[in-house]
Amino acid sequence: MNASQLGTPFHYTEVTEQKRLNEAREKGVPWKKWGPYLSERQWGTVREDYSHDGNAWDYFSHDQSRSRAYHWGEDGLAGISDDKQQLCFAIALWNGRDPILKERMFGLTNSEGNHGEDVKEYYFYVDSTPTHSYMKYLYKYPQREYPYRDLVETNRRRSREEMEYELIDTGIFDDDRYFDVFVEYAKAAPEDLLIKITIHNRAPETAQIHVLPTLWYRNTWSWGDGETKPMLGAVNGDRIFASHPKLGGYTLQCEGVLELLFTENETNGKRLWGRENASAHVKDAFHEYLIAGKTAAVNPAKTGTKAAAHYVLDVPAGGSSVVRLRLSPQPNANAFQTFDSVFSERLAEADEFYQRITPKNFNEDERRVHRQALAGMLWSKQFYYFDLDRWLTEHESHPLIGQRQSAQSGVVPHAQPRRDLHARQVGVSVVCGMGFGIPHHRTFTGRFRFRQRTAPPDVAQSVCPSQWPDSRLRMEFQRCQSARACLGGFVSL
Repeated sequence: MNASQLGTPFHYTEVTEQKRLNEAREKGVPWKKWGPYLSERQWGTVREDYSHDGNAWDYFSHDQSRSRAYHWGEDGLAGISDDKQQLCFAIALWNGRDPILKERMFGLTNSEGNHGEDVKEYYFYVDSTPTHSYMKYLYKYPQREYPYRDLVETNRRRSREEMEYELIDTGIFDDDRYFDVFVEYAKAAPEDLLIKITIHNRAPETAQIHVLPTLWYRNTWSWGDGETKPMLGAVNGDRIFASHPKLGGYTLQCEGVLELLFTENETNGKRLWGRENASAHVKDAFHEYLIAGKTAAVNPAKTGTKAAAHYVLDVPAGGSSVVRLRLSPQPNANAFQTFDSVFSERLAEADEFYQRITPKNFNEDERRVHRQALAGMLWSKQFYYFDLDRWLTEHESHPLIGQRQSAQSGVVPHAQPRRDLHARQVGVSVVCGMGFGIPHHRTFTGRFRFRQRTAPPDVAQSVCPSQWPDSRLRMEFQRCQSARACLGGFVSL
């Protein structure tokens, strides 16, 4: 039924963000190619678990994450990537006191927390549009040394009947000695991303912070696939050029950068296992360079597969400092001339979009809650790549190829029949705890292909999720669909 059939005049004017959604859906304009698809924790997940006992937490720990190249995905703080997670961008921070750079979320494993797994950080998804034409994120970074050991040891001592020991309980935020780190993204074009990092010092005196906006490639070349290794390189001292055989070329332009640092996204086997490294420059080089003062850790040739722009900011008490960057396929001679006006336009368009979709009977406080709730859903989109056939083969436990006992333990790890679940395209996030290769309460996105792997290949067939034999799977999927419907009822994604 159209408006004329209803017998009443109907005027519909598309807002700018809705036009972008239509262009992405109907014309293939890549407004969604770049988004918050970078995980906030890849360490300790089942995908990265190649242990012989199935203990993913201990096999790939937070302590190893800064030094060990991931196999199936990447993680980062306030990060983004392309929709195939080939090229990644995130921030790293150092307050001059922590023993490591803050590159990713820290949390307790199931065995460390008195109530199980638990993130011990404070971060907030503040805003986002469906095409990620505008995004805003807040991370609260303490100025005192981060209490990694205290959090682990205190929570481990507590019983299940006791309250969890949280980061704020350590006193690390006392006297407002912390930074509010806002990270904002605005798209000048589908693949032209403006990045603004605003550091607010909430302490009563000036405080110094190292900010390292970091660009790197997911390691796809170290696993025997014959992948061509991509390359990052310095240009004119204020640009990082990125070249990838499939993704193409991009340039990260850095306003007022102090120095550019380069290394490889390769495992530091010497630190982890005492063996020689395949590369002279490894994943944790920026930690070694800044915190240990090892200048040889970074590549003097200014090339690699991981790079960072190093800023040292003295932020006045109650004041703020801003870092501006631009990631685009082509460098812009006047990259920052229209920077602020583009941000203002995208924010105004986000306001326009949410004004349109928010229920009219909401008061101002309810409108803010509604908008940030949707922002949380949109920020939780994830690139989730998991080739289960290959994973099982690498574990020597594929049910269709045959099982060979592990030479080390005599046990076939993860040998129970499994189901194949692939994410093929990034979409609205769904939270699942399925227990068959997907870590509990991890976020992944995309279309689902379900196949019973105990059946021969010629009879295995895709089935509708509503036919899944496990009632818990159906329940999880229905909950996911409800979450999608909640957002889809306001706007067509």
